[in-house]
Amino acid sequence: MSERRRVVVTGIGFRSPIGNSLKAMKEALQSGRGGVRAMPAWNDIDHLRTRVAGVCGTVDEKVIPRNYRRSMGRVTILAALATMEAIADSGISEDVIGSPACGVAFGSTTGSSQSMQDFLVDVFKNQSLKGLQSSIYLQFMSHTCAANLAMMFHTQGPVIASCTACTSGSQGVGFGYEAIKEGRAEIMLAGGAEEMHFMDAGIFDIMRATSTKYNDRPDATPRPFDADRDGLVVGEGSACLVLEEYERAKARDAHIYSEVVGYGTNCDGSHLTNPSADGMAGAMGIALKDAGLSVEDIGHVNAHATATAAGDLAEATATNRVFGTSVPVSALKGFTGHTLGACGALESIMTILMINERFIAASKNLENPDPLLPPLNHVMGNARDYTFTTGMNNNFAFGGINTSLIFRKV
Repeated sequence: MSERRRVVVTGIGFRSPIGNSLKAMKEALQSGRGGVRAMPAWNDIDHLRTRVAGVCGTVDEKVIPRNYRRSMGRVTILAALATMEAIADSGISEDVIGSPACGVAFGSTTGSSQSMQDFLVDVFKNQSLKGLQSSIYLQFMSHTCAANLAMMFHTQGPVIASCTACTSGSQGVGFGYEAIKEGRAEIMLAGGAEEMHFMDAGIFDIMRATSTKYNDRPDATPRPFDADRDGLVVGEGSACLVLEEYERAKARDAHIYSEVVGYGTNCDGSHLTNPSADGMAGAMGIALKDAGLSVEDIGHVNAHATATAAGDLAEATATNRVFGTSVPVSALKGFTGHTLGACGALESIMTILMINERFIAASKNLENPDPLLPPLNHVMGNARDYTFTTGMNNNFAFGGINTSLIFRKV
């Protein structure tokens, strides 16, 4: 059997509620500065109980050439901006990106919600297709991010659209890793994105899963694993990791942020919305086996931790079952809100950042760990200096879909 191909991260780009650079992200994670804010525009939405969200700052969409922008809604614009920066950061030439050596593995929960609204309102209000732009479907089709990125950067390798709700970004990274590991590509543009729309909050609001008690104190929510948590806060963002075969990256003397050493994904197979501790623990176990590592090799766990009652319970149970209380655990959605299709990729970047900068962030807004949850080694209060070489990032989604990614310093 041939030696397993190694996969490394050589480029990073993102848009997030806490900034668009590693410097800004580090400052936020270390200082406790969050990006959740009040949404006064939602006051006009009848029966919408939550009024807070994590929103990106100024989005400079005009840096994207207009001929590509026509088929992009906000979700793809966010994805394209992150990917442009990741490619530039990697130092890989346009000719190589636009070749059979490079593919795309990128996801979102849906396409552009705003574009879909614009389309459907006109169609159903007027019962007519008159005046509709021919490109609008391309903005809200389920694989809009992956397809538009492939066209914009002229990639000719595999295109994988990971549209699996809150694991879209983590599966994007995982599928990209597998494509390179198995020899189907040399480079993959991998990640996920999500745009802000009131319906993203509305869906969870209908399920009574959103935070509503802190509308007047947006910086105090969400509160993952906390006894006073009252639900999730939706967020938007995007993240792209340029994944590259290790020997190729080494030969061109590329800056290597991290190695992807393990990936696990599975399905609970039991319920569309109720999470399973067995399934979550199983995904962590698959990732550890794929990496050839033991529990003792993991220096930090970045939890999915949505701050919902059922989600936090299942995850705390699973994480305790795998790690006990030996490994520090951070839950970082208190900084950004739940960025849905982006969170798996965005939180992977946070894990890589913490490994390289030798610190771990505290779980923002975690003040009183819920005594009804199994105990974990929570990082609370302030960020702390901490040297570790290997970190795990976990994400879970409706449909019983679980993912676990393991990153290691090279």
